[in-house]
Amino acid sequence: MFDKLVGIYNAKGSFVGEIQYFFATLTGQTQCALCDITHGVFRGKVSFSKAKQALGIPFEILHLDELDPSLQSFKDYAPCIVGRSDSQYSLLITKAELELCDGDVSRLFTLIKAKVL
Repeated sequence: MFDKLVGIYNAKGSFVGEIQYFFATLTGQTQCALCDITHGVFRGKVSFSKAKQALGIPFEILHLDELDPSLQSFKDYAPCIVGRSDSQYSLLITKAELELCDGDVSRLFTLIKAKVL
């Protein structure tokens, strides 16, 4: 059983990083399936926030430049979701699985529940 989940965006969280991501997505140079699930065009999805709170497990979302040393090894897998159990992190949901969610919050949480509960 996991005591914490961490979603890792394929983007940097700084102002410059956000601008770079915005332009890179417009030109098709990058994409983040987790961003598509958690955010609409200009702000976070309320449905994601509600589903995250209802999950019953702490669920943190981090950008690439916010990862502590224990999460650095997952940088190349981003976007992804990792789970922590007994102070050890493991890959829970891959980039490919996030892409299959097609930006749909409920698909993501169905997948999380299938893997965690």
